[in-house]
Amino acid sequence: MADNLIQKKGESTWYVKLAIPADVRKAFGGKAAFIQSLKTGLRSEAMDRRLPFLASWKAQIQAARDKRTNRGDGWKEPVATSARAFADVFRQLKSNLVNDDARDVAVSEPADIQALHQLVFDDSENGRRRRAEADRVYALQGLEGEIALHNLAHRLVLETFGEVVTSEQQLSPVEAAEMQGILIDPKAHKPKSPITKARLATFREYRETRKVAPKTIDQQESKLDKLSAFLKEKERSLDFDAVSAWLDSLKLASKTLTQYLLAGNVFWKWAMKHDVRWREDFKDRANPFENHDLPQVRGKAKTDAQRKDFNLEDISKLHAAALTEGHAILADLILLGTYTGARIEELCQLKAEHVIEPDGIKSFDIVDSKTAAGIRVVPIHPALSALVDRMVEQSKGGYLVPSDSKNKYGIRSDALSKAFGRLKKTQGFGPQQVFHSIRKTVVTQLDRASVRWTLIAELVGHETGTTTMDVYSRGATAAQKLEAISKLPLLPIIPEAVQETSE
Repeated sequence: MADNLIQKKGESTWYVKLAIPADVRKAFGGKAAFIQSLKTGLRSEAMDRRLPFLASWKAQIQAARDKRTNRGDGWKEPVATSARAFADVFRQLKSNLVNDDARDVAVSEPADIQALHQLVFDDSENGRRRRAEADRVYALQGLEGEIALHNLAHRLVLETFGEVVTSEQQLSPVEAAEMQGILIDPKAHKPKSPITKARLATFREYRETRKVAPKTIDQQESKLDKLSAFLKEKERSLDFDAVSAWLDSLKLASKTLTQYLLAGNVFWKWAMKHDVRWREDFKDRANPFENHDLPQVRGKAKTDAQRKDFNLEDISKLHAAALTEGHAILADLILLGTYTGARIEELCQLKAEHVIEPDGIKSFDIVDSKTAAGIRVVPIHPALSALVDRMVEQSKGGYLVPSDSKNKYGIRSDALSKAFGRLKKTQGFGPQQVFHSIRKTVVTQLDRASVRWTLIAELVGHETGTTTMDVYSRGATAAQKLEAISKLPLLPIIPEAVQETSE
Protein backbone atom coordinates (compact mmCIF):
# COMPACT_ATOMS: atom_id res chain seq x y z
CA MET A 1 0.00 0.00 0.00
CA ALA A 2 2.85 2.34 -0.83
CA ASP A 3 0.44 4.65 -2.67
CA ASN A 4 -2.13 4.37 0.15
CA LEU A 5 -4.85 3.19 -2.26
CA ILE A 6 -7.10 0.22 -1.51
CA GLN A 7 -10.29 -1.36 -2.83
CA LYS A 8 -12.74 -3.06 -0.53
CA LYS A 9 -13.78 -6.58 -1.35
CA GLY A 10 -16.48 -6.65 -4.01
CA GLU A 11 -16.15 -2.91 -4.78
CA SER A 12 -14.55 -1.11 -7.69
CA THR A 13 -14.29 2.23 -5.89
CA TRP A 14 -10.85 3.30 -4.70
CA TYR A 15 -10.21 4.38 -1.11
CA VAL A 16 -7.23 6.22 0.41
CA LYS A 17 -5.99 4.82 3.72
CA LEU A 18 -3.29 6.02 6.13
CA ALA A 19 -2.27 4.17 9.28
CA ILE A 20 -2.27 6.28 12.46
CA PRO A 21 0.95 5.76 14.45
CA ALA A 22 0.38 4.08 17.80
CA ASP A 23 1.88 6.99 19.77
CA VAL A 24 -0.89 9.40 18.70
CA ARG A 25 -3.91 7.12 18.30
CA LYS A 26 -5.46 8.35 21.54
CA ALA A 27 -5.68 11.81 19.99
CA PHE A 28 -7.94 10.32 17.31
CA GLY A 29 -10.25 8.32 19.54
CA GLY A 30 -8.14 5.15 19.34
CA LYS A 31 -8.57 4.76 15.57
CA ALA A 32 -5.88 2.71 13.85
CA ALA A 33 -6.20 4.40 10.46
CA PHE A 34 -7.81 7.14 8.41
CA ILE A 35 -9.84 5.95 5.42
CA GLN A 36 -11.81 7.90 2.84
CA SER A 37 -13.68 6.98 -0.36
CA LEU A 38 -12.32 8.71 -3.45
CA LYS A 39 -15.55 8.05 -5.39
CA THR A 40 -13.87 6.83 -8.53
CA GLY A 41 -13.07 3.48 -10.04
CA LEU A 42 -10.21 4.87 -12.13
CA ARG A 43 -6.85 4.41 -10.50
CA SER A 44 -5.33 7.40 -12.33
CA GLU A 45 -8.01 9.70 -10.91
CA ALA A 46 -7.67 8.13 -7.46
CA MET A 47 -3.90 8.87 -7.46
CA ASP A 48 -4.66 12.58 -7.76
CA ARG A 49 -7.68 12.67 -5.44
CA ARG A 50 -5.84 10.97 -2.56
CA LEU A 51 -3.22 13.73 -2.18
CA PRO A 52 -5.30 16.36 -0.29
CA PHE A 53 -6.51 13.73 2.17
CA LEU A 54 -3.00 12.43 2.83
CA ALA A 55 -1.67 15.95 3.31
CA SER A 56 -4.44 16.78 5.78
CA TRP A 57 -4.04 13.56 7.77
CA LYS A 58 -0.28 13.89 8.01
CA ALA A 59 -0.70 17.46 9.24
CA GLN A 60 -3.13 16.26 11.92
CA ILE A 61 -0.69 13.57 13.05
CA GLN A 62 2.13 16.09 13.25
CA ALA A 63 -0.09 18.51 15.19
CA ALA A 64 -0.92 15.75 17.69
CA ARG A 65 2.78 15.01 18.12
CA ASP A 66 3.59 18.72 18.50
CA LYS A 67 0.94 19.02 21.19
CA ARG A 68 2.59 16.22 23.16
CA THR A 69 6.02 17.74 22.64
CA ASN A 70 4.91 21.18 23.77
CA ARG A 71 2.97 19.81 26.71
CA GLY A 72 6.11 19.51 28.81
CA ASP A 73 5.80 18.50 32.47
CA GLY A 74 2.84 20.70 33.32
CA TRP A 75 0.61 17.68 33.93
CA LYS A 76 2.78 16.35 36.76
CA GLU A 77 2.04 18.95 39.41
CA PRO A 78 -1.78 18.59 39.18
CA VAL A 79 -1.35 14.81 39.40
CA ALA A 80 0.81 15.13 42.51
CA THR A 81 -1.63 17.64 44.07
CA SER A 82 -4.60 15.32 43.45
CA ALA A 83 -2.69 12.31 44.77
CA ARG A 84 -1.94 14.21 47.99
CA ALA A 85 -5.60 15.19 48.32
CA PHE A 86 -6.73 11.57 47.82
CA ALA A 87 -4.21 10.35 50.38
CA ASP A 88 -5.35 12.94 52.95
CA VAL A 89 -9.01 12.00 52.56
CA PHE A 90 -8.52 8.26 52.87
CA ARG A 91 -6.05 8.69 55.70
CA GLN A 92 -8.69 10.66 57.61
CA LEU A 93 -11.40 8.10 56.81
CA LYS A 94 -9.29 5.24 58.17
CA SER A 95 -8.34 7.31 61.21
CA ASN A 96 -12.03 7.86 61.95
CA LEU A 97 -12.61 4.11 61.94
CA VAL A 98 -10.36 3.57 64.94
CA ASN A 99 -11.26 6.83 66.70
CA ASP A 100 -14.72 6.69 68.23
CA ASP A 101 -14.85 10.46 68.77
CA ALA A 102 -14.22 11.07 65.07
CA ARG A 103 -16.63 8.53 63.60
CA ASP A 104 -19.40 11.06 63.25
CA VAL A 105 -17.14 13.78 61.82
CA ALA A 106 -17.92 14.41 58.16
CA VAL A 107 -14.96 14.33 55.82
CA SER A 108 -15.19 16.71 52.89
CA GLU A 109 -14.14 15.07 49.66
CA PRO A 110 -12.30 17.02 46.97
CA ALA A 111 -14.26 17.61 43.79
CA ASP A 112 -11.78 15.31 41.99
CA ILE A 113 -12.87 12.34 44.12
CA GLN A 114 -16.58 13.08 43.76
CA ALA A 115 -16.26 13.11 39.98
CA LEU A 116 -14.13 9.96 39.98
CA HIS A 117 -16.73 8.00 41.93
CA GLN A 118 -18.89 8.09 38.83
CA LEU A 119 -16.06 6.71 36.73
CA VAL A 120 -14.65 4.02 39.00
CA PHE A 121 -17.54 1.63 38.48
CA ASP A 122 -18.56 2.56 34.94
CA ASP A 123 -19.69 -0.04 32.40
CA SER A 124 -16.26 -0.55 30.89
CA GLU A 125 -14.27 -3.75 31.29
CA ASN A 126 -12.11 -2.08 33.95
CA GLY A 127 -15.19 -0.67 35.69
CA ARG A 128 -16.77 -4.13 35.93
CA ARG A 129 -13.50 -5.59 37.21
CA ARG A 130 -13.32 -2.91 39.90
CA ARG A 131 -16.93 -3.60 40.89
CA ALA A 132 -16.13 -7.30 41.32
CA GLU A 133 -13.15 -6.45 43.55
CA ALA A 134 -15.31 -4.14 45.65
CA ASP A 135 -18.01 -6.80 46.04
CA ARG A 136 -15.47 -9.26 47.42
CA VAL A 137 -14.27 -6.73 49.98
CA TYR A 138 -17.84 -5.77 50.94
CA ALA A 139 -18.24 -9.35 52.14
CA LEU A 140 -15.58 -8.84 54.83
CA GLN A 141 -16.91 -8.04 58.30
CA GLY A 142 -15.82 -5.76 61.16
CA LEU A 143 -13.08 -3.15 61.38
CA GLU A 144 -10.72 -5.20 59.22
CA GLY A 145 -13.27 -5.21 56.45
CA GLU A 146 -13.90 -1.47 56.69
CA ILE A 147 -10.19 -0.66 56.53
CA ALA A 148 -9.76 -3.04 53.61
CA LEU A 149 -12.65 -1.33 51.86
CA HIS A 150 -11.05 2.12 52.27
CA ASN A 151 -7.70 0.78 51.05
CA LEU A 152 -9.40 -0.68 48.01
CA ALA A 153 -11.34 2.52 47.35
CA HIS A 154 -8.12 4.54 47.52
CA ARG A 155 -6.38 2.22 45.05
CA LEU A 156 -9.30 2.14 42.63
CA VAL A 157 -9.70 5.91 42.72
CA LEU A 158 -6.00 6.34 41.87
CA GLU A 159 -6.27 3.75 39.13
CA THR A 160 -9.28 5.44 37.55
CA PHE A 161 -7.77 8.88 37.93
CA GLY A 162 -4.65 7.60 36.17
CA GLU A 163 -6.71 6.31 33.28
CA VAL A 164 -8.46 9.66 32.92
CA VAL A 165 -5.19 11.61 32.95
CA THR A 166 -3.54 9.21 30.52
CA SER A 167 -6.43 9.63 28.10
CA GLU A 168 -6.88 13.39 28.43
CA GLN A 169 -3.17 14.18 28.32
CA GLN A 170 -2.37 11.49 25.74
CA LEU A 171 0.51 10.24 27.85
CA SER A 172 3.08 7.96 26.34
CA PRO A 173 3.73 4.59 28.04
CA VAL A 174 6.83 6.04 29.70
CA GLU A 175 4.88 9.07 30.96
CA ALA A 176 2.02 6.85 32.15
CA ALA A 177 4.48 4.80 34.19
CA GLU A 178 5.93 8.00 35.65
CA MET A 179 2.43 9.14 36.53
CA GLN A 180 1.75 5.88 38.38
CA GLY A 181 4.85 6.49 40.45
CA ILE A 182 3.60 9.97 41.37
CA LEU A 183 0.17 8.63 42.31
CA ILE A 184 1.68 6.02 44.60
CA ASP A 185 4.15 8.49 46.14
CA PRO A 186 3.37 12.18 45.45
CA LYS A 187 6.72 13.13 46.96
CA ALA A 188 8.36 11.40 44.02
CA HIS A 189 7.50 14.51 42.01
CA LYS A 190 9.86 17.31 42.88
CA PRO A 191 8.72 20.48 41.10
CA LYS A 192 11.32 22.14 38.93
CA SER A 193 11.29 25.85 38.45
CA PRO A 194 9.64 26.74 35.13
CA ILE A 195 11.73 29.92 35.11
CA THR A 196 14.66 28.30 33.34
CA LYS A 197 17.86 29.83 32.01
CA ALA A 198 16.70 29.10 28.47
CA ARG A 199 13.40 30.90 29.04
CA LEU A 200 15.12 33.89 30.60
CA ALA A 201 17.50 34.06 27.63
CA THR A 202 14.55 34.11 25.21
CA PHE A 203 12.80 36.69 27.41
CA ARG A 204 15.92 38.87 27.29
CA GLU A 205 16.17 38.64 23.50
CA TYR A 206 12.53 39.67 23.15
CA ARG A 207 12.93 42.68 25.43
CA GLU A 208 16.13 43.78 23.73
CA THR A 209 14.24 43.93 20.43
CA ARG A 210 11.71 46.16 22.21
CA LYS A 211 14.52 48.53 23.27
CA VAL A 212 14.02 47.98 27.00
CA ALA A 213 16.87 49.56 28.96
CA PRO A 214 19.69 47.02 29.61
CA LYS A 215 19.77 47.95 33.30
CA THR A 216 16.05 47.22 33.64
CA ILE A 217 16.49 43.86 31.89
CA ASP A 218 19.38 42.88 34.17
CA GLN A 219 17.65 43.97 37.37
CA GLN A 220 14.43 42.13 36.58
CA GLU A 221 16.26 39.01 35.42
CA SER A 222 18.18 38.99 38.72
CA LYS A 223 14.88 39.04 40.62
CA LEU A 224 13.50 36.19 38.52
CA ASP A 225 16.68 34.19 39.14
CA LYS A 226 16.10 34.57 42.87
CA LEU A 227 12.54 33.33 42.53
CA SER A 228 13.66 30.36 40.46
CA ALA A 229 16.27 29.44 43.08
CA PHE A 230 13.62 29.67 45.81
CA LEU A 231 11.24 27.37 43.93
CA LYS A 232 14.00 24.79 43.44
CA GLU A 233 15.23 24.94 47.03
CA LYS A 234 11.76 24.71 48.56
CA GLU A 235 10.48 22.26 45.91
CA ARG A 236 7.49 24.52 45.28
CA SER A 237 5.44 24.96 42.14
CA LEU A 238 4.90 28.45 40.77
CA ASP A 239 1.65 29.63 42.33
CA PHE A 240 0.31 32.45 44.48
CA ASP A 241 1.27 30.80 47.77
CA ALA A 242 4.84 30.13 46.61
CA VAL A 243 5.29 33.74 45.45
CA SER A 244 3.87 34.99 48.75
CA ALA A 245 6.29 32.79 50.72
CA TRP A 246 9.16 33.99 48.55
CA LEU A 247 8.30 37.65 49.19
CA ASP A 248 8.17 36.98 52.94
CA SER A 249 11.60 35.37 52.80
CA LEU A 250 13.17 38.46 51.23
CA LYS A 251 12.62 40.67 54.28
CA LEU A 252 12.44 43.81 52.14
CA ALA A 253 10.41 47.00 52.23
CA SER A 254 7.06 47.05 50.45
CA LYS A 255 8.34 49.50 47.84
CA THR A 256 11.14 47.10 46.92
CA LEU A 257 8.84 44.06 46.94
CA THR A 258 6.64 45.88 44.44
CA GLN A 259 9.58 45.86 42.04
CA TYR A 260 9.95 42.10 42.51
CA LEU A 261 6.26 41.60 41.70
CA LEU A 262 6.62 43.85 38.67
CA ALA A 263 9.45 41.68 37.33
CA GLY A 264 7.30 38.58 37.79
CA ASN A 265 4.28 40.19 36.15
CA VAL A 266 6.23 41.30 33.10
CA PHE A 267 7.72 37.81 32.69
CA TRP A 268 4.37 36.03 33.22
CA LYS A 269 2.55 38.14 30.63
CA TRP A 270 5.36 37.64 28.11
CA ALA A 271 5.41 33.85 28.68
CA MET A 272 1.61 33.52 28.40
CA LYS A 273 1.73 35.34 25.07
CA HIS A 274 4.93 34.08 23.47
CA ASP A 275 5.89 30.74 25.08
CA VAL A 276 3.74 27.89 23.71
CA ARG A 277 4.69 25.36 26.38
CA TRP A 278 4.25 27.85 29.20
CA ARG A 279 0.82 28.77 27.87
CA GLU A 280 -0.17 25.11 27.84
CA ASP A 281 1.25 24.37 31.31
CA PHE A 282 -0.38 27.41 32.93
CA LYS A 283 -3.51 27.80 30.80
CA ASP A 284 -5.85 27.34 33.76
CA ARG A 285 -3.72 29.18 36.33
CA ALA A 286 -4.17 32.68 37.66
CA ASN A 287 -1.27 35.09 37.49
CA PRO A 288 0.58 34.33 40.78
CA PHE A 289 2.12 37.81 40.90
CA GLU A 290 -1.17 39.66 41.26
CA ASN A 291 -3.31 40.60 44.29
CA HIS A 292 -0.59 40.38 46.94
CA ASP A 293 -1.20 42.50 50.03
CA LEU A 294 2.13 44.07 50.90
CA PRO A 295 2.70 45.71 54.28
CA GLN A 296 1.69 49.37 54.20
CA VAL A 297 3.95 51.96 55.79
CA ARG A 298 1.83 54.68 57.39
CA GLY A 299 2.08 57.81 59.47
CA LYS A 300 5.43 58.77 60.93
CA ALA A 301 7.14 55.63 59.64
CA LYS A 302 6.10 56.52 56.08
CA THR A 303 7.30 60.09 56.51
CA ASP A 304 10.62 58.95 57.93
CA ALA A 305 11.18 56.58 55.01
CA GLN A 306 10.67 59.26 52.35
CA ARG A 307 13.51 61.19 50.80
CA LYS A 308 14.04 64.60 52.35
CA ASP A 309 15.15 67.80 50.73
CA PHE A 310 18.10 69.94 51.74
CA ASN A 311 17.78 73.51 52.89
CA LEU A 312 19.98 76.12 51.23
CA GLU A 313 22.47 76.13 54.12
CA ASP A 314 22.84 72.34 53.74
CA ILE A 315 23.71 72.68 50.06
CA SER A 316 26.23 75.44 50.80
CA LYS A 317 27.81 73.17 53.41
CA LEU A 318 28.06 70.28 50.94
CA HIS A 319 29.48 72.52 48.19
CA ALA A 320 32.11 73.92 50.54
CA ALA A 321 33.01 70.43 51.78
CA ALA A 322 33.48 69.20 48.20
CA LEU A 323 35.89 72.07 47.50
CA THR A 324 37.75 71.47 50.77
CA GLU A 325 38.21 67.81 49.90
CA GLY A 326 39.55 68.74 46.48
CA HIS A 327 36.57 67.37 44.56
CA ALA A 328 35.99 70.36 42.27
CA ILE A 329 33.95 68.34 39.74
CA LEU A 330 31.49 67.29 42.43
CA ALA A 331 31.32 70.88 43.69
CA ASP A 332 30.42 72.07 40.17
CA LEU A 333 27.81 69.32 39.86
CA ILE A 334 26.19 70.42 43.13
CA LEU A 335 25.85 73.95 41.78
CA LEU A 336 24.40 72.73 38.49
CA GLY A 337 21.78 70.74 40.39
CA THR A 338 20.99 73.63 42.72
CA TYR A 339 20.21 76.09 39.93
CA THR A 340 18.48 73.73 37.45
CA GLY A 341 16.67 71.04 39.47
CA ALA A 342 17.94 68.52 36.89
CA ARG A 343 18.58 64.86 37.65
CA ILE A 344 22.22 63.92 38.19
CA GLU A 345 22.44 61.77 35.05
CA GLU A 346 20.79 64.50 32.96
CA LEU A 347 23.56 66.87 34.06
CA CYS A 348 26.32 64.34 33.40
CA GLN A 349 25.02 63.76 29.86
CA LEU A 350 25.21 67.44 28.96
CA LYS A 351 27.71 68.33 26.24
CA ALA A 352 29.05 71.66 25.04
CA GLU A 353 26.70 71.42 22.08
CA HIS A 354 23.78 71.28 24.50
CA VAL A 355 24.40 74.87 25.59
CA ILE A 356 22.04 76.66 23.21
CA GLU A 357 20.46 80.12 22.89
CA PRO A 358 16.75 79.98 21.99
CA ASP A 359 15.44 83.53 21.60
CA GLY A 360 18.91 84.74 22.60
CA ILE A 361 18.66 83.16 26.09
CA LYS A 362 21.51 80.82 27.02
CA SER A 363 19.99 77.49 28.05
CA PHE A 364 20.65 73.79 28.63
CA ASP A 365 19.14 71.51 26.00
CA ILE A 366 18.43 68.34 28.00
CA VAL A 367 18.06 65.65 25.33
CA ASP A 368 18.71 62.54 27.45
CA SER A 369 16.26 61.83 30.28
CA LYS A 370 14.46 58.92 31.95
CA THR A 371 11.06 60.22 30.82
CA ALA A 372 9.58 61.93 27.78
CA ALA A 373 8.69 64.95 29.90
CA GLY A 374 12.36 65.14 30.90
CA ILE A 375 13.35 66.19 27.39
CA ARG A 376 13.31 69.94 27.85
CA VAL A 377 15.15 73.26 27.62
CA VAL A 378 16.14 74.95 30.89
CA PRO A 379 17.52 78.52 30.91
CA ILE A 380 20.87 78.92 32.64
CA HIS A 381 20.53 80.68 35.99
CA PRO A 382 22.63 83.88 36.21
CA ALA A 383 24.61 82.31 39.07
CA LEU A 384 25.81 79.57 36.65
CA SER A 385 26.85 81.79 33.77
CA ALA A 386 30.60 81.94 34.52
CA LEU A 387 30.69 78.28 35.59
CA VAL A 388 29.06 77.10 32.37
CA ASP A 389 31.44 79.20 30.24
CA ARG A 390 34.38 77.57 32.01
CA MET A 391 32.92 74.08 31.66
CA VAL A 392 32.33 74.56 27.94
CA GLU A 393 35.89 75.78 27.48
CA GLN A 394 37.38 72.90 29.49
CA SER A 395 35.04 70.18 28.30
CA LYS A 396 36.66 66.82 27.58
CA GLY A 397 35.11 64.52 25.02
CA GLY A 398 32.44 67.15 24.61
CA TYR A 399 30.91 66.57 28.08
CA LEU A 400 30.55 69.47 30.50
CA VAL A 401 30.98 67.25 33.57
CA PRO A 402 34.12 65.06 33.38
CA SER A 403 33.56 61.47 34.51
CA ASP A 404 35.67 58.34 34.49
CA SER A 405 32.70 56.16 35.45
CA LYS A 406 32.99 52.64 34.03
CA ASN A 407 29.34 51.74 34.58
CA LYS A 408 28.42 48.95 32.13
CA TYR A 409 25.14 50.66 31.27
CA GLY A 410 26.86 53.84 30.16
CA ILE A 411 25.60 55.77 33.20
CA ARG A 412 28.13 58.61 33.53
CA SER A 413 26.89 59.76 36.94
CA ASP A 414 27.55 56.47 38.75
CA ALA A 415 30.94 57.35 40.28
CA LEU A 416 29.91 60.93 41.07
CA SER A 417 26.69 59.78 42.70
CA LYS A 418 28.68 57.48 44.96
CA ALA A 419 31.14 60.28 45.71
CA PHE A 420 28.23 62.51 46.72
CA GLY A 421 26.94 59.72 48.95
CA ARG A 422 30.25 59.55 50.78
CA LEU A 423 30.45 63.34 51.04
CA LYS A 424 26.98 63.85 52.49
CA LYS A 425 27.58 61.04 54.99
CA THR A 426 30.73 62.72 56.31
CA GLN A 427 28.68 65.90 56.72
CA GLY A 428 26.14 64.13 58.89
CA PHE A 429 23.29 63.59 56.44
CA GLY A 430 21.32 60.34 56.53
CA PRO A 431 20.06 57.87 53.91
CA GLN A 432 16.91 59.91 53.19
CA GLN A 433 19.02 62.71 51.70
CA VAL A 434 20.70 62.02 48.36
CA PHE A 435 21.67 64.07 45.30
CA HIS A 436 18.06 63.82 44.14
CA SER A 437 17.12 65.72 47.31
CA ILE A 438 18.56 68.86 45.68
CA ARG A 439 15.85 68.48 43.04
CA LYS A 440 13.23 68.57 45.81
CA THR A 441 14.86 71.71 47.18
CA VAL A 442 14.60 73.43 43.80
CA VAL A 443 10.90 72.60 43.45
CA THR A 444 10.25 73.92 46.96
CA GLN A 445 12.12 77.18 46.28
CA LEU A 446 10.29 77.76 43.00
CA ASP A 447 6.97 77.09 44.69
CA ARG A 448 7.78 79.55 47.48
CA ALA A 449 8.73 82.13 44.85
CA SER A 450 5.16 81.86 43.49
CA VAL A 451 6.14 80.23 40.20
CA ARG A 452 3.02 78.57 38.79
CA TRP A 453 3.04 74.80 39.20
CA THR A 454 2.78 74.01 35.49
CA LEU A 455 5.93 76.03 34.81
CA ILE A 456 7.74 74.29 37.68
CA ALA A 457 6.82 70.94 36.15
CA GLU A 458 8.13 72.11 32.77
CA LEU A 459 11.44 73.26 34.25
CA VAL A 460 12.15 70.05 36.17
CA GLY A 461 10.75 67.68 33.53
CA HIS A 462 7.54 66.40 35.10
CA GLU A 463 4.23 65.71 33.41
CA THR A 464 1.37 67.80 34.77
CA GLY A 465 -1.12 64.98 34.41
CA THR A 466 -3.45 67.17 32.36
CA THR A 467 -4.19 66.71 28.66
CA THR A 468 -4.33 70.48 28.18
CA MET A 469 -0.75 71.05 29.30
CA ASP A 470 0.93 67.74 28.44
CA VAL A 471 -0.60 67.30 24.97
CA TYR A 472 -1.82 70.64 23.64
CA SER A 473 0.40 73.31 25.18
CA ARG A 474 3.74 74.14 23.55
CA GLY A 475 4.98 75.36 26.92
CA ALA A 476 6.35 78.61 28.25
CA THR A 477 8.65 80.89 26.29
CA ALA A 478 12.38 81.00 26.97
CA ALA A 479 11.91 84.39 28.59
CA GLN A 480 9.18 83.10 30.91
CA LYS A 481 11.33 80.17 31.94
CA LEU A 482 14.37 82.40 32.55
CA GLU A 483 12.28 84.69 34.74
CA ALA A 484 11.12 81.68 36.75
CA ILE A 485 14.50 79.94 37.13
CA SER A 486 16.09 83.24 38.14
CA LYS A 487 13.87 83.28 41.22
CA LEU A 488 15.95 80.47 42.72
CA PRO A 489 17.86 82.19 45.55
CA LEU A 490 21.64 82.30 45.72
CA LEU A 491 23.27 79.91 48.15
CA PRO A 492 24.25 81.54 51.44
CA ILE A 493 27.96 81.97 52.07
CA ILE A 494 29.33 79.92 54.97
CA PRO A 495 32.02 81.88 56.85
CA GLU A 496 33.97 78.76 57.74
CA ALA A 497 34.11 77.77 54.09
CA VAL A 498 35.38 81.20 53.04
CA GLN A 499 38.12 81.05 55.66
CA GLU A 500 39.23 77.56 54.66
CA THR A 501 39.21 78.48 50.96
CA SER A 502 41.30 81.59 51.52
CA GLU A 503 43.84 79.63 53.51
